[in-house]
Amino acid sequence: MKLSLRGAPVWFGLAVLFCALALLRPLDHDESQYVAAATLTARGHLPYLDYLYLQAPLQPLLFAPLAWAAGMWAWPALRLVNALLGVLALAGVYRAARAAGAGERAAASATGLFACCDILLFSIGTARNDALPLALFALALPALVRGSLGRTTTRSALLAGFLLAAAAAAKVSYAVPALGYGALALVDRRHRPALVAAGAAPVAALVAGFYVADPPAFLFGVLGFPTRAPVEYYLGGARAWKLGWLAKLLDTLKFLALGPALLAIVAVVRDRRRDSVRVLLDLLVVAAFVGALMPAPTWRQYLAPVLPVLFVRAAMALEVHPPGRTAKRLAAVFVIAGLAPSLVALAGLVRGVPMIEAMRQSLAIRAALDHAGSTGPVATLSPQFLPAAARAVDPRFAAGPFYFRSHALLTPAQEPALHAVSGDRLGALGAPAAILLGGEGEWTSGDPALERPLEAWAQGHGYRAQAVPGGRFRLYVRPR
Repeated sequence: MKLSLRGAPVWFGLAVLFCALALLRPLDHDESQYVAAATLTARGHLPYLDYLYLQAPLQPLLFAPLAWAAGMWAWPALRLVNALLGVLALAGVYRAARAAGAGERAAASATGLFACCDILLFSIGTARNDALPLALFALALPALVRGSLGRTTTRSALLAGFLLAAAAAAKVSYAVPALGYGALALVDRRHRPALVAAGAAPVAALVAGFYVADPPAFLFGVLGFPTRAPVEYYLGGARAWKLGWLAKLLDTLKFLALGPALLAIVAVVRDRRRDSVRVLLDLLVVAAFVGALMPAPTWRQYLAPVLPVLFVRAAMALEVHPPGRTAKRLAAVFVIAGLAPSLVALAGLVRGVPMIEAMRQSLAIRAALDHAGSTGPVATLSPQFLPAAARAVDPRFAAGPFYFRSHALLTPAQEPALHAVSGDRLGALGAPAAILLGGEGEWTSGDPALERPLEAWAQGHGYRAQAVPGGRFRLYVRPR
């Protein structure tokens, strides 16, 4: 049977499938700050300068027009665009594999195996910041491969630099493979490093502009919080063991085993041929692993940078060593393992479609706020519910629950300067127009205990309770 990914119908079918999975996937409180950032930027606010953003700056800038156009549908729209970015990531891997010399069958097989990894399916199924850098990195790979073959053009070198820099500007872990490629380009001049640097320059200037505008907020959001917050959070609980190297090793193997990634690694190790393309791809695999394993603890989406280049390299290995019957059966087992988490998540649809429930709850919040006459920004740990409620989030809560649950990452003087507020320092909260509770719970993979200090503050400051139909949320409105 001939495998092929040629033709628009195949890619259109993948797009429909990924979009359906994105809309049907359970809600996740991780989406909070990314929906908030896109909608706040759509209203004219900038990350770091006007609200706390705990990632590199590119995604809210790119997604703000989409959030503005989608209006009340911003949250599902952001999920859909991430699903489509997943299709672009597959296209980048396929094109890079073909450019590297893999035949149609090997390239299609490797791309299909990539599509069955739980790491990918989760990353493109929620409104997080995983899909954008993944797609940008994957789309850069064909140009990188052509560079190793001595086929670099002015356009491809500029594009390679731009896409790699953009991936790093969306998620900082992608800076490691980008820097690895830059170092290789300086050694192998066929990649035309000056043009690569010129392509990266506009993105670098954008990032540098945010740093110059507010260095403390930028450094805390991009580097300080991601490196310090997990240590504080896990050391303060019962799961301190998650920060150890043994846990990192086991988690990494577990996430790679949820799909054919481990088999791809085995295929690459078996392929002992060496040429300029293989050297490039092997370097990028190692660099991507370094970037993925730097944060602690390790979560499945952190390993996303590894997959595109790994499966391009696997396509080359499959071209030289086609899999036998045993390998194909083993691959089928790992494919099932990769699809299983998504299938388990979809099994929850017997209780209803989560995104439809989220929109219903948002409309109930909107009706409650309208009835109370409250029009100002809302303090909440669940800002992803506010676009459909036609309300803005209080910028100090743009990071959702993630900064709020910290204790000593910023001083009391730094918090207002960086547009932040923690649960330990609600004395500086002021008088938000409304306080919304209930979205940080088990139904969004959150922790309802985080909302208790905020609810106690509302009750202690005379905020009046306003009923929200549906039973999920509790609303407190500023006293008149």
